[in-house]
Amino acid sequence: MLSPKQRAKLAGAAQTLASLASLGRAGLTDAFVSRLDVLLRDHELVKLRFGDRKDEKRELAAELAQRTRSELVTMIGNVAVFFRQNPDPERRKVELGD
Repeated sequence: MLSPKQRAKLAGAAQTLASLASLGRAGLTDAFVSRLDVLLRDHELVKLRFGDRKDEKRELAAELAQRTRSELVTMIGNVAVFFRQNPDPERRKVELGD
């Protein structure tokens, strides 16, 4: 669980990131969840854009966080930011601090 300070730090770091994934017409398929899982493993901090599913974005973001075992850092407009720390300390790209 992220502290408010860590969440704010991650949200700030995500501002400069490009969206790495976009949820479109196909919706929340197993393939999309697997892709997000790989992105989280490789990048730790991932920005996702909700394309055709804007009305369901809050529910979908919560489900994605649960299915990928990640944290929903923030949602602004049609963009959500997810974080999952790499279990291998040598492969971590994002420093959380305290």
